[in-house]
Amino acid sequence: MLYQSMNLVVVYTVAIVVILIWLGSLRNPLLALVEIGRELLRSYKFPLVLLGMFSILALNKYELQIEEKMHLTSDYTAFVFGLEGHFVRMVQELFYAPWLTPIIVFFYIFMLQAVLAASLGVYLLDKNRVMLYATCYTVIITYAVAIPFYLYFPVNEVWSYVPAGVRFVMLDVFPKFEQEYRPLSGLDNCFPSLHTAISVSMALLAYRSGNRRWKIITTVSAVVIVFGIFYLGIHWLTDMIGGTLLAVVSTTLGVQLAKLTLRSGDERLRVRSRVTNSR
Repeated sequence: MLYQSMNLVVVYTVAIVVILIWLGSLRNPLLALVEIGRELLRSYKFPLVLLGMFSILALNKYELQIEEKMHLTSDYTAFVFGLEGHFVRMVQELFYAPWLTPIIVFFYIFMLQAVLAASLGVYLLDKNRVMLYATCYTVIITYAVAIPFYLYFPVNEVWSYVPAGVRFVMLDVFPKFEQEYRPLSGLDNCFPSLHTAISVSMALLAYRSGNRRWKIITTVSAVVIVFGIFYLGIHWLTDMIGGTLLAVVSTTLGVQLAKLTLRSGDERLRVRSRVTNSR
């Protein structure tokens, strides 16, 4: 039922975001709407940062159309397979279990965007403006780096490369994946892994935020998602390494840009101390 259509996926994702904000902040999630309104009115900078984030997300949505119009024919899948061999197949053979698959699919489909959206809500309710802005900047940087790779360094998903000997386990739980979800993610948009980059980034930012509860939630999510990209037969080890490096770079730059935008390092320390002591 969860995966009958993308409309249902969106509805359940919204519900998960609400739950995650409550778990991460222990406050009414609806208050996040009030706080985002206050932040939008407080400074012209936040609307601009949000516009930048939504713009880069929109560009990623149309990346497949751009790629098609560019008539690019490059394919580096064989090169990547030559580097790492049958690593993903070994992971599948070692860990596959019918009971585990629904859990992995749930995290892959829902938790990436849910944790990202909930991070904004948690930092709004924590009044942690640096982490709020840093999250937006991190997303902008991550997609700005990844999109050129998808255009000029295309790598196909592992399961689609026959010599890899990998099965697309996703279809066990989400049989309509190719019809419903595929239009959002190209078959050759593998390197770097956005699921790795975004999930690891949210965990790294949570560690900086001082919110211990949110740190645990984002870390568990990141670990399951990174494991899941291999378990499901989607990403190569190379994709994960690239995504992890991208997460480190994007969060580091994101935090620095947030500090520059807010021009108040003292505020960050004060907020972090308050958040830490409250948990």
